[in-house]
Amino acid sequence: MAEQLTGLADDRVLLGRTSTAERVSDILRSRISEGYFPPGTRLSEDSIGGALGVSRNTLREAFRLLTHERLLIHELNRGVFVRVLTVEDVEDIYRTRSLVECAVVRGLGGPPYRLGGLIAAVEEGRTAAAENDWKGLGTANIHFHRELVALAGSERTDELMRSVFAELRLAFHVVDDPRRLHEPYLARNAQILQALQAGDRRGAERMLETYLADSLERVVEVYRRRVGEESAP
Repeated sequence: MAEQLTGLADDRVLLGRTSTAERVSDILRSRISEGYFPPGTRLSEDSIGGALGVSRNTLREAFRLLTHERLLIHELNRGVFVRVLTVEDVEDIYRTRSLVECAVVRGLGGPPYRLGGLIAAVEEGRTAAAENDWKGLGTANIHFHRELVALAGSERTDELMRSVFAELRLAFHVVDDPRRLHEPYLARNAQILQALQAGDRRGAERMLETYLADSLERVVEVYRRRVGEESAP
């Protein structure tokens, strides 16, 4: 927890002079998405409030917002914890991803497309893979899909998927072999990017649809096994 709190203290400057529950929840959501708070982690009001320099009431409101987004769970007389997803949660996350991401690509219209964010995410993934940073590669993959959604130019869609991707990160934390999970999709990210660079949004959509179906199958297989192992006597 000490390492995570140090990172939060660095985020304190983001609050500026108008620290609100929404901005605190933005910071915590990002930290959950980036993997600083794994599933099952108890979030201490005193420690996190002190690290961010916010009141207990502000922090509690931020916790309430993130509980509504299904990232946190409040347990009576125990406190607030980062949520542990069920297999059904994982399936629903991917169902939402497929509906939204494929629709974004389908609705792009004619090229050229603004692909700078996708290009940067692919390069981020290649760098992480070259350094054997498989957790970093998982983060780069999420960045790729976040940038893909951003092509829609819709703040509402970005906001919706921001929470979905944060939930997805919770599922990734249960996986015991992040390289096996993430490495195959680096090349597939590049292929989708190449299709969009060529103006082939229909081809990109077909690749994305297959990509998400394959990813769901792999994640659910691993997730079901890991959850079963942890619940075994």
